[in-house]
Order: sequence, then C-alpha cells, then structure tokens
Amino acid sequence: MGPWLRSAGLVAGSTLVFGALRWALRRCPLPVHVRHDATRTWRWRNLLVSFVHSIVAGLWAVRGACQVPETLFDLVNTSPPSGYLLLCFSTGYFIHDSLDIIVCHQSRASWEYLVHHAMAVTALLSGIFLERFIGAGVVSLFVEVSNIFLTFRMMMRLGNLPFPVIYQVNKYANLVMYFLFRLAPQAYLSWYFVRYVEVRGQGALLMVNLVLLDTMILVYFSRLLRTDFCSDPQRRDFDNEKKFLND
Repeated sequence: MGPWLRSAGLVAGSTLVFGALRWALRRCPLPVHVRHDATRTWRWRNLLVSFVHSIVAGLWAVRGACQVPETLFDLVNTSPPSGYLLLCFSTGYFIHDSLDIIVCHQSRASWEYLVHHAMAVTALLSGIFLERFIGAGVVSLFVEVSNIFLTFRMMMRLGNLPFPVIYQVNKYANLVMYFLFRLAPQAYLSWYFVRYVEVRGQGALLMVNLVLLDTMILVYFSRLLRTDFCSDPQRRDFDNEKKFLND
C-alpha cells in the first residue's frame, strides 16, 4: 500500500497546487473584453492555468525524452527518471481542470474537455499505479508543447487582444507545432501500440484511449484549419460564449 498511497498523495498534491495557482491568478489584471463578463472571466483564468501547465509539462516531457532516448523505443518499461513525477503532475492538472469546469457550471459548454480529461486521467493513473507505460505517458505529453501555442491563440481570441501581427505569427507557429508535437507523437504512439503492445488488460485500455484521441485530434485539427486558414480573415468571432472549445 505504501507506493499506492505515495502516488495518490502526489496526484492530490498536484491537484491542490493547481487549485492554489487558480486562486492566485485572481489577482492578475483582466483584459477589458473579459473583465465585465463572468463566463469570459472564468474562461480567461482557466486558460491561464492551462497555459502554465502546458509550458511546464511540455518542456518537462521533451527534456525527459532527451535525457533517456531509449524511452522512445520502449514505451512500456523505460522512462526518464522524472517520468513518474511528470505523470502525477499532469494527472493533478487534469483532475483540477475537470473540477473547475464542473464546479463553475461549464460542463455543457466544455463537455469535450471533460471527455478528454477522463481519458487522460484514466490512462495516466494506470501508468502511475501499475508502473508500466510511463514512457508512453511521457511521449503523449509532448502534446503540451503544441498546447502552449494553441492556448495562447485561444487567449488572444477570447481577450480580443489588439495584436494582429502576433496573432498571425502564432497562427503559423501553432500549425507547425501541431504537426510536430501533436499529430506526429500521436501517430507514433498509435503505430507503436498496434505493432508491439498486446491488446489486453492495460494495453487494451490504452489502445481504446488512443483510438478515441486520434479521432478527437483530427476533429480539432479540422476546426483549426477552418477557423485560421479557411475563413474570412476580416471576421474573427470572439463572442462565442456557448462553447468553451472556441473554433
């Protein structure tokens, strides 16, 4: 029971850390476009927490894989020294974000996030408690590098920030990072599992998660292309308050 209690404590501690961060960010100034609207205010602070997690987890995952390149070739039994802690850290974030969405009555607008977080928490917890596939979890968190640019994009749209040049630069950087750190790692994980992982027990659970995530990622990619590259550049919709996943 000792290791399991330690793991549960680390995940709970991470959840509380993100809760404290969320509370601390209430002191940060808000853009004019969001400060007088409760939903926009909540979304802005939620994105700030996500932005912090993406920076820390994304760079942590890439650094860990660079430290132990063998992780990329044995996703089941090999991981960086800090891979276990990274999975605990990110699991705490996903739990915190899910609670934030539910407690603040944003479940209907953010149901896709809740589905994604449930899959992420299930997969990461299986790696933490069974001590297998930690390397796969580290590689899956490469996506957080892409999320740095994606979250920044969403914040600029939500806050209606008057920096069109920065938005345009980030738009293309976001596309490149989407390929490098979201599509490519996900394709590699899917190939690896089909090629090397026996589809039973934990392997079956993770395979189902991978298939669902593959579908979600392709849907999000189509939305990104439609909004940033296939729509009228003179018209940007900043006022979609019905859906947290702003197209």
